[in-house]
Amino acid sequence: MDREEKLDKRIAFTVSGKVQGVNFRRFTQKKARALGVVGWVRNTDDGNVKGEAQGSASQIEGLRAGLNEGPPRANVTGYEDKELDLKEKGVAEERFEVVR
Repeated sequence: MDREEKLDKRIAFTVSGKVQGVNFRRFTQKKARALGVVGWVRNTDDGNVKGEAQGSASQIEGLRAGLNEGPPRANVTGYEDKELDLKEKGVAEERFEVVR
């Protein structure tokens, strides 16, 4: 399976609750990399965590499950995502990164 076929789904996600100061971004990065998902994650000024992720449908479902749970010290109270048009985004990232 070539890279384009494998990374056929991209989402933008926002996670709310106690998600800052609990290693949520690092948790997300580790989970995404373990699943083979590429993209990015960052904290927002309003206390949430947001990002974009691209992978196969099953990889994205695995990431969603992890984001809904979060690391041990987190308390996720909300999760939203929306599918993005791959053509608008262009070429996928090479790996999953924490951005500031």
